[in-house]
Amino acid sequence: MCASPRVASLVGSRVAFFGGSFDPPHLGHLAVARAAQAALRLDRILFAPVGAQPLKPDGATASFPDRAAMTRQAIEGEPGFELSLLDAPRPDGSPNYTLESLHTLRSELPEAELFLLLGADSLAQLRNWHGAAEIPFAASLVVASRPGQSLDNLTSMIPEGLSLSTAPGEAPGYASSGHASGETAAGPELLAATLTNAAGETAPFYLLPGLYVDISASQIRAQTRAGAPSPLPPAVAEYIRRHQLYQHL
Repeated sequence: MCASPRVASLVGSRVAFFGGSFDPPHLGHLAVARAAQAALRLDRILFAPVGAQPLKPDGATASFPDRAAMTRQAIEGEPGFELSLLDAPRPDGSPNYTLESLHTLRSELPEAELFLLLGADSLAQLRNWHGAAEIPFAASLVVASRPGQSLDNLTSMIPEGLSLSTAPGEAPGYASSGHASGETAAGPELLAATLTNAAGETAPFYLLPGLYVDISASQIRAQTRAGAPSPLPPAVAEYIRRHQLYQHL
């Protein structure tokens, strides 16, 4: 069976999986993705709205079809940004797990170099995720950090069973990517470290310091309900207005 044109185009590429509620997708999401794309020379970033988050039993405010539609509109015209339905709701209603989605992505793209793009808030919860210690070995972690955050003060957030080494040049693939700590040729600062598990296996860990955009989705929903300006892509703001989303919270 031949691969689809999209899958074939990603073989051997550098692909990042960017999951989340996207309820709604906002300019902060785009800023983080653009920075990661520039710093790590990513060929594709797959924006994947999640159907059911295990750690958020109350679910999202907007429906999955609305969140997928808003995400598609938010990234339209952005080179290398694509909507992914890997985390779409499951027929049996069971939760979506990032580790399982990454395994599926790996089976589709066996030759691609995979990355997982996270915000600092997601990294803080990573220890509680299903298969947390396995995730960095399924896809290299790329964390968009809060301003001024360093690698050293992230150790408390690393999943149990893993250690973080910040010695220069230790992260596999770091030197080959052509980047060094500090400002890259493309602009964003990139720091690298190595994660090691109990078996001695290693995985790269990347930090984009100072690129975290502190925009709360709940705050955006409240601003939308109140009719106040909010940091949304114009197409998303229009979609929300047209479909009267977030009006009755």
